[in-house]
Amino acid sequence: MRANETSSDGAWQGDNPMNHALPLLIIQTILVMFVSRTLAFFLKPLRQPRVVAEIIGGILLGPSGIGRNKTFMHTVFPSWSTPILESVASIGLLFYLFLVGLELDLRTINRSGKRAFNIAVAGISLPFLFAIGVTFLLQKVIHFNSETHKVSYFQLFIFLGVSLSITAFPVLARILAELKLLTTQVGETAMAAAAFNDVAAWVLLALAIALAGGGEHRNGVLTSILVLLSGVAFVVFMLFVIRPLMERISLRCSRENEVLDEMFICLTLAGVMLSGFMTDLIGIHSIFGAFVFGLTIPRGGEFASRVTKRIEDFVSNLMLPLYFASSGLKTDVGKLQGVVEWGILLLVIGMACVGKILGTFVVAVICTMPVRESLTLGVLMNTKGLVELIVLNIGKEKKVLNDEMFTILVLMAIFTTFITTPAVVAIYKPSRQRRSGNPPPLTDTQEKLRILACIHGTGNIPSLINFIESVRATNKSSKIKLYVMQLTELTDSSSSILMVRSSRKSGFPFINRFQKGTMQEAFRACGQVGQVTVHHLTSISSLSTIHEDICHIAEEKGVAMIILPFHKRWRGEDEETIEDIGQRWREVNQRVLQSAPCSVAVLVNRGVGRRYEQRVETSATPGKKVCIIFVGGPDDRKVLELGSRMAEHPAIRLSVVRFNLHNEGTFRDQEHSYNTSTSASDNNMENEKQELDEVALNEFKTKWLGAVEYIENDTVNIANEVLAIGRVKEYELVIVGKGHQLLNSTGMIDIKDSQLEHAELGPIGDLLTSSAQGITSSVLVIQGQHLINSSETSLRTSRAMSIVINTIPESSV
Repeated sequence: MRANETSSDGAWQGDNPMNHALPLLIIQTILVMFVSRTLAFFLKPLRQPRVVAEIIGGILLGPSGIGRNKTFMHTVFPSWSTPILESVASIGLLFYLFLVGLELDLRTINRSGKRAFNIAVAGISLPFLFAIGVTFLLQKVIHFNSETHKVSYFQLFIFLGVSLSITAFPVLARILAELKLLTTQVGETAMAAAAFNDVAAWVLLALAIALAGGGEHRNGVLTSILVLLSGVAFVVFMLFVIRPLMERISLRCSRENEVLDEMFICLTLAGVMLSGFMTDLIGIHSIFGAFVFGLTIPRGGEFASRVTKRIEDFVSNLMLPLYFASSGLKTDVGKLQGVVEWGILLLVIGMACVGKILGTFVVAVICTMPVRESLTLGVLMNTKGLVELIVLNIGKEKKVLNDEMFTILVLMAIFTTFITTPAVVAIYKPSRQRRSGNPPPLTDTQEKLRILACIHGTGNIPSLINFIESVRATNKSSKIKLYVMQLTELTDSSSSILMVRSSRKSGFPFINRFQKGTMQEAFRACGQVGQVTVHHLTSISSLSTIHEDICHIAEEKGVAMIILPFHKRWRGEDEETIEDIGQRWREVNQRVLQSAPCSVAVLVNRGVGRRYEQRVETSATPGKKVCIIFVGGPDDRKVLELGSRMAEHPAIRLSVVRFNLHNEGTFRDQEHSYNTSTSASDNNMENEKQELDEVALNEFKTKWLGAVEYIENDTVNIANEVLAIGRVKEYELVIVGKGHQLLNSTGMIDIKDSQLEHAELGPIGDLLTSSAQGITSSVLVIQGQHLINSSETSLRTSRAMSIVINTIPESSV
């Protein structure tokens, strides 16, 4: 065995790669990633943070699980490889703590108020008080002292108190975001208190390390004081000298610079390692220096986000699991053999939970928070995570914690974090009052038209603003209140948490100011041009639940329409796809369409003539031609409502093309299914639909006579006619309803929703957005609200009660 060599000579020369550092490290890394990712997959339905899976994965690979097999341990995790594994893991930990410092905004503590401060102090103080008695008991029961090293009561007390009182800020942020509690009173208080708790934990950890290090020397007290004073001087230097320097660097790396200067990246990475070296030189662990250096990076700017995105995937997904694995190799549940050890485990878990929850609960109630919210807050503040493991590993490294106590505290951290999500779900569910009544129609001029527009990024902005300009009324009595929600996926990455940290309470779920630049200026211009009030929102959620945020905001704000960007954008005539953000975002649109409390419009941007894509149009822009395709049904009637607003705009040249269907059994809309039989109920339903369509069309034609081009089309081949409208370069935007389903006799291909390329757009919308059709127009597909409006209700109640309606089931609202 030549463990001192980095790489092997190869199997063909009889050399076993597992006896060398680099091949063995590769195998260890692959194994750790596989185990942690597999556990994360199985724990995801339980809504557990990834850190839980990574900690458990490390334990399973250690002597508590697979490592009980001696052959496995000697082959995959031999003792000589431990320093190598821990060194690589420590590099990853160094940069992860730098990212944690980036996530933590010290300004949060200043504006958190007395309530969060008092809650944080109580959540730290009571566990420390409990630690006094627990430490005394542990010293009596578990033998910490050895012949070569003696552990003082104060050293053990500090490490135990820190481990019991810690709140894992990054883990808490992800749990709150997952449960959609971040902007509730509970969530905001928890985040503010956790920010203070995080800073206090690092100060106490530095104190514990200084005391542990000083205890090894004769002049232990003097050494500890010197370490503490040097640590304070280091923090002051970083915050008052290095931070202004990093702010100047951040200003140099503005949004206009698409390529970040590599010199700044190298400078930042070198700063992380140099800071770690300095704190290690002082006598405090190197991770403390990396954390403090992270605090010097200005938050909310391009520099912080770009640096984070450069290193977070490599650190979080590859390097950090190695640290959990190295911790798991030190955790041996088999050491807890007797009743006493397991009794101590229960005692420590009980003291951790009772101390944190009770201290937080009592102070929260005193601060006039409701009892249920106070209890929820206590459970949330009991969340542990990586910082807990860091404290325990340092304690074991300094020989303050022995194997039994290390295992007990690791199991305590897993238990308290694991129960947080289910406990919060069981205790607290924020009430969401449903808005009574239906949203106002698009033609209502008595109050502001409220529209919720969702975007994925800057690429959706020009087409959205041009559409809003098209429906902007010119008279001062009719105004638009536009809520622009940027949709961002919540992941375990630090970049998403940076966006969460910059949020402020102004609605639900995450509402904040947009980044300075294109978005802000474009929408500000939109508000100045016409009667449009713009409100900026950001939703940061997992894609499986982000539709709940959209629908709740729509209901809360009483919007009349939700506008969703299609998951693809085209360049125009050549039909070159320039962006496809993926199937998962398409599923978000589908879920919104199924559960929206109001009308929904999907905007398919083809950037015709580059006009929709490259500049924002105003009322001074020459006339823009828009075509409405009307076949019939509630969705098409909603399209006419939107058309009425467009007809008011002097720069819009609106055309309405109506297709007449005369053949029986050729039409069915989304709301009703019509059989080809000529039963009385079918005829009544068809007559009712046609009556509603005629009323809507007559009102529209009467109101806009001479201002709108109206075309009647009696063709039986609607497919070709629709394609002709889309292919002609005359129209920049084609608006259709989603609901129709056309059968063979109309000339449309006999296809079902499952056979459509884009079933969420309906057959006509799908036809206009399908590839290789030569379509040049952008498309807006509208789905009306899935509720029966008053006009339809009055008509139906006037019919004979014996009419049987064959209704296609709708998703509940």
